Amino acid sequence: MRSPPNTRPISSPNWRKGVEVPKAAATHSIADALAWARQRIATVDARVLLRHVLNCSSARLVTQGEEVLESTARDRFEALVKRRAGGEPVAYLVGEREFYGRMFKITPAVLIPRPETELLVELALARCVDRRQPRLLDLGTGSGILAITLALELPDACVCAVDCSREALWVAMANAAGAGASVSFVESDWFAGLGSERFDLIVANPPYVAAADPHLDEGDVRFEPRSALAAGPEGLDDLDWIIVQAPTYLEPSGWLLMEHGYDQAAAVRSRLLDAGFVDVTSWQDLAGIERVTGGRRLRPSAQA
Repeated sequence: MRSPPNTRPISSPNWRKGVEVPKAAATHSIADALAWARQRIATVDARVLLRHVLNCSSARLVTQGEEVLESTARDRFEALVKRRAGGEPVAYLVGEREFYGRMFKITPAVLIPRPETELLVELALARCVDRRQPRLLDLGTGSGILAITLALELPDACVCAVDCSREALWVAMANAAGAGASVSFVESDWFAGLGSERFDLIVANPPYVAAADPHLDEGDVRFEPRSALAAGPEGLDDLDWIIVQAPTYLEPSGWLLMEHGYDQAAAVRSRLLDAGFVDVTSWQDLAGIERVTGGRRLRPSAQA
């Protein structure tokens, strides 16, 4: 007699004809899933992806490792692992990334937030300590991390954010709504759509990678929007444009702060000085790299 599905005859010394037992169920536990994933991607990435699928804490992955995954969760996790193994960034796979202690929605329409950009926030906050209801501008806002963070940290500030990408602005507006941040968004090619607006502080994390830099075709960067990364043969085209135009949109004694590449600080300082900025300084990120450079616009009387 043929065995029914999912059963097998007992094969032991005590076997008796016609006695059958259920086939052992395959185990696909949390621990099994992580072990499988670690053979294909980094452990930290595997844990982030599984937490995303299960919507759980890191503790659950450790304390409930024997928990059996439902087939739908297992299939989703395996699909994400395969995509990560193919190079797709984790931030795009899970749709979010942390910045300055808050989670932000991320899509392939925007750059992935990086911790070194938090230096821009710290420097901006320090320059708003003595300003009442400061007016702030975030150029090339992308996902909105700078504008939204500054709006939340400075509740009395008036924050405007611009980007030339409508898709990026949709992401930024969704992030602002989710965080409860008051930010005005403008679709604009840098300053073009701002009219006669003036600001006490301008922050920018513009494209600053050389167009032919081989790193653009490596790692996570391959999947990020090229227009938000590359800026001319030396990576300085957008930085140059911002520096030249910024004085028109800055209040007297207003500050311009810009993130740039690891080897561009000297060039940016020189351009700021040529444009008439004072107190020109570069600041190092946590890795000791000069990552942000800025300067202050002179008051008209001082310029005279």
